[in-house]
Amino acid sequence: MSIHGILGEQTTDYPTEYSPETLYPIARSMGRDVIGWQDDKLKVGIDWWHAFELSWLNTQGISQVAVARFGIPASSPFIVESKSLKLYLNSINFTEFSSWEVVQTLIAKDLSACVQADVKVELFSLDDERSGLLITQPEGICIDDALINSSDKVALCEHPDASLLSDDKKDANLESSSTQPYTFYSNLLRSNCPVTNQPDWGTLAVTMTSNCPVNYANMLRYILSFRQHNGFHEQCVEQIFADLSQHYEPSELMVRAWYTRRGGIDINPCRVSDMALWPSPSRLIRQ
Repeated sequence: MSIHGILGEQTTDYPTEYSPETLYPIARSMGRDVIGWQDDKLKVGIDWWHAFELSWLNTQGISQVAVARFGIPASSPFIVESKSLKLYLNSINFTEFSSWEVVQTLIAKDLSACVQADVKVELFSLDDERSGLLITQPEGICIDDALINSSDKVALCEHPDASLLSDDKKDANLESSSTQPYTFYSNLLRSNCPVTNQPDWGTLAVTMTSNCPVNYANMLRYILSFRQHNGFHEQCVEQIFADLSQHYEPSELMVRAWYTRRGGIDINPCRVSDMALWPSPSRLIRQ
């Protein structure tokens, strides 16, 4: 991927005045063209962003702080580059606002204009239990030890390799004609930022109903194949959603990831086969 603008600069001037022009959109088509699968099925879901360093001034000139959640629909034609979002949020640090509602409305307007879709913005005080930001734990089985009894060394892959899932259908001990529910997660998701090449760590969770059995060892190998892949958080989740959809042909599928923070912002994409599977936003221990 080739991306230009302020994103790749070695040094950056942090604005001290409200600067919505710093928001930098990136077309989702860049990642979806690489996946080469059904775009319409990748548009069902949401990307939750949490900003933990949001601040502005009230009319007395006193700093206000909040935690923000931005809900960007997966159907939006653009995402916002995370560094540009950080610069934008910094630009309101010394701007006076008459109320929290005014701040919320302004951010929603600017982000919606950037991604060309309606972005839901919520602001929470640091003690607001309604935020869903108390630390939780993913549901299901953790598969991180699935290879502990294997003698095979896991090779580093340059790109995600869905063929690592292929042995599932050939394992006679796993054959099944009945539909089975699977809920599992891994804390070992790693990829690289395509702009800076810095590592991105996350927890991946999958809920799936399929009559194709899941071999957790092979699933873990597949997840580990992302370790050297350059891709945005959203594209990685969509790649996994597409690969699992094609391999397992599930009747229901949810793929979500909680990525660790960078610059006070974390990104949490979620894709579902049906909106009825849409979970609530949450926060994990590494966030």
